[in-house]
Amino acid sequence: MTANGTYMDAVAEVARIAGDIAKGYYGHSPETRTKSDGSLVSIADINAERAARDWIELRFPDDGILGEELPTARPDAARRWILDPIDGTYTFLQTVPLWGTLVAVAEGEDVIAGAAYFPALDEIIVAAPGEGCWWNGSRASVSEVADLAEARLVTTDARFMHDAARRERWMRLQEGARTMRTWGDCYGYLLVATGRADIMVDDVISDWDGAALMPIITEAGGEFTDWRGRATAFGGDSIATNARLGGIVREILAPSGAFASVGAAS
Repeated sequence: MTANGTYMDAVAEVARIAGDIAKGYYGHSPETRTKSDGSLVSIADINAERAARDWIELRFPDDGILGEELPTARPDAARRWILDPIDGTYTFLQTVPLWGTLVAVAEGEDVIAGAAYFPALDEIIVAAPGEGCWWNGSRASVSEVADLAEARLVTTDARFMHDAARRERWMRLQEGARTMRTWGDCYGYLLVATGRADIMVDDVISDWDGAALMPIITEAGGEFTDWRGRATAFGGDSIATNARLGGIVREILAPSGAFASVGAAS
């Protein structure tokens, strides 16, 4: 097995461990508080991330760990694990089952493995460069839709409150697509990677979101960029598409990389 394949198995295992801890709180109104940025965090988030960190510390003690809820460990390490114990905490707290646990491993800006586990749905998708993208053990691939008028569009929040210009361009994209749905969070990216949606857009994402999702999309044959058109997991926002629609979507949302990254500045 290649090194990337080894890490692909590892991120899948960590995602399952952390996700199953979170699932134990799902539907039971866990203790919750509001963070300084206005987002929610629950005891389920904290304990799930702790479980993931315990696993990593035991097996990869020299690696760094970046997580959404707990302090960074060994920030100068050459290789780091990137954790989001519950992507879609609001979704989780509303008992909507589309939340997920995201785990990635990166060396610098290069993500070498990523996994997204959806405990309430019993779905997992995992990928690594050169190893493909695997959904519940079967090879995953994006759709072949090439016409925006036939495209299925997904987002997390369609209001795009941070930037009026972005909102205007989003509306242009939405009006040109066949359908648009929300409650996206990380599940929207799984839909693109498995060919059940064609476009997923987020105005703001964090490193612990994009790191796992980028290899999932690209190894399924799709394109993952930020709003500047850069192929990066760390741009602060994201556009994920199948290979045929990427240029069309980016030309509508951010022609010639017109918009700086809102997420990166926040």
